[in-house]
Amino acid sequence: MTASRVRAACLAVLICTGLSALAFGDEGEKDSAKKININTATTAELAYLPRIGTKVAERIVERRKEKPFAKPEELMEVKGIGEKLYASLKPYVSVSGPTTIHAKVRLSTSSRRPAPSASSEKPSNAVPVGKGR
Repeated sequence: MTASRVRAACLAVLICTGLSALAFGDEGEKDSAKKININTATTAELAYLPRIGTKVAERIVERRKEKPFAKPEELMEVKGIGEKLYASLKPYVSVSGPTTIHAKVRLSTSSRRPAPSASSEKPSNAVPVGKGR
């Protein structure tokens, strides 16, 4: 290969790599920009948060009527929201700015226990150890 072809191939690889990095970088920013303002959101909007139903959303609205939230951590004062649940809500909660989530947020399945694999099951023709062998 000539030097000009090698340079052209390297340039093409660099451009493709750069474009893919930009594409994946934008997706991560979109996810982190999805927020719900817990001081202004409706009950229906609060129910978009992962693992939050209408009952807990109503409790959040009742709590903020008494005193608006100053910090997102104050959400743990609401009955039904503990440290574990708050940790999963934290990326989606804010106390200022607009609400930018418009659909139910689903947590990734990686936090759930994996289904048992087929390889862990015994074959049907397996003879138990210690039974006549």
